[in-house]
Amino acid sequence: MPAEELAELARQVAGPVHGPGPEADAEVAPFNVAHRQRVAAVVGATCAGDVAAAVRVAARHSLPVAVQATGHGIVAPREDAVVVSTARMQAVRVDPATRSARVEAGVRWRAVLEAAAPYGLLPVCGSSSSVGVVGMALGGGVGPLVRTYGSAADRVTAAEVVLADGRQVRVDDRHESDLFWALRGGKGAFGIVTALELELVEQPRVHGGPLFFDGAATREVLHAYRQWAAGLPTTSSTSVAVLQLPPLPAVPEPLRGRHVVMVRFAHCGPAEEAQALLAPLRAAGPVLADAVRELTGPELDAVHMDPSDPMPVWERGGLLTDLPAEAVEVLADVAGPGAGLPGTIVELRQLGGALSAPQGSPNAVAGRHGAWSVLALAPLLPGLEEAGPAAAQRVLGALAPWRAPGSLLNFLGAVGDRAEVASAWSPEAAERLRAVKRAYDPQDLFRTGHALAP
Repeated sequence: MPAEELAELARQVAGPVHGPGPEADAEVAPFNVAHRQRVAAVVGATCAGDVAAAVRVAARHSLPVAVQATGHGIVAPREDAVVVSTARMQAVRVDPATRSARVEAGVRWRAVLEAAAPYGLLPVCGSSSSVGVVGMALGGGVGPLVRTYGSAADRVTAAEVVLADGRQVRVDDRHESDLFWALRGGKGAFGIVTALELELVEQPRVHGGPLFFDGAATREVLHAYRQWAAGLPTTSSTSVAVLQLPPLPAVPEPLRGRHVVMVRFAHCGPAEEAQALLAPLRAAGPVLADAVRELTGPELDAVHMDPSDPMPVWERGGLLTDLPAEAVEVLADVAGPGAGLPGTIVELRQLGGALSAPQGSPNAVAGRHGAWSVLALAPLLPGLEEAGPAAAQRVLGALAPWRAPGSLLNFLGAVGDRAEVASAWSPEAAERLRAVKRAYDPQDLFRTGHALAP
């Protein structure tokens, strides 16, 4: 972008404006550091007006526009884009009378959890509170309570959006309803959301956390887990990960350097009910650590214990139609301690419950039909840049007989092109999304990341 245009943009906005260079790189550093960026400009937006100014300038130069709050949503390198950083837009307002919240685009889930907790309220959030609210919710948003409360997108009641022509609009079920449908599940392909209004749920406490089983019993534990999960009520949500923990001092001694099966559990009901539900699973194999306990909203990170530090990874996700005994046998073979996976993590999340139930306000969230989601993640450690992704792809390939079409968009991961992005939805939903895209972004300004093509 010409220097005079950058200077003009800087005069129009309250936040900082950077051309290519170290300041721009620092402003939009990705959480997945495997994805480097070469930007045309970075705008540190402080308000919706700043966002609109950046979009208008980008449109004038036919440059792609990307948006970033925390850096978690970057799934591929960006080339010559105008990147709008919303990290400075941090307002959160909770209304306990209406059980609702309004959050600006840079807010992380942690801030909403902390603001809602004094009223016994909870946002339907992700598994990590360090992730941004807007990006996670627009991508569908499957969290630790998904079977009880559905996706984060299902709790969005309105959105404030900057469109491709720079207009600022507020959309809901009665105003620009097609756009509102598309935003909730279609992510950032249609505009830049500057604020969301969310419904909160009455849930002051959850009984949950992880159980770590010895990886030597991977096969036995996974078989027991499959049968146990099938009988859970929709007040319980669960996932399981098979992984090798690093031999680092930060990892508790009983787990350090061990291959483990990590079962995550969250129950929205009495503690004694949760303990009764867990009892059969605790007998499935040697338990190395048991961290299930009563949790407040701000403590929900303890369920999944997602990493909090940026690192380079390759990841790809999908859906399963079922988890029969044959699939468990295959998973134990390809992901168990004898498989030799170089740091690869394989995760299954049980879906169903509220996620698959009819929605009062329909939206474009993908993957509702899946029984399970599957995610394979390989850290791109030195010397493993090729071996890690290859091992993760072998796991996904081995599960192919049970794969369902589509994907949870936030877990789609590495894709080759935008046609693969479209495959996350049914053909009918993808075509409806394309129609909305053509109506609101015919120039295809918003084309970075998991953005559907017109």
